[in-house]
Amino acid sequence: MPTGPKGQKRPADVIGNAVRVMRIATGEEADEIVEDGKDPAAKALGARGGKKSAENMTPERRAEIAKKAAAKRWSK
Repeated sequence: MPTGPKGQKRPADVIGNAVRVMRIATGEEADEIVEDGKDPAAKALGARGGKKSAENMTPERRAEIAKKAAAKRWSK
């Protein structure tokens, strides 16, 4: 049986999937959503973290960090 993007089980055929959607819509079957264990607020902040910290840095500090990263990347 195939799984959805979050690991939930779903029918392999189109008709079986349509029946499942109908049962969820009518309340005969519960739509179980698997939690990934991450805090929603932390996920929202994580997407903006690097961009926001770069805005608050001086250009000299950003250049310093970039030079250090380039040196580390090319030192191999």
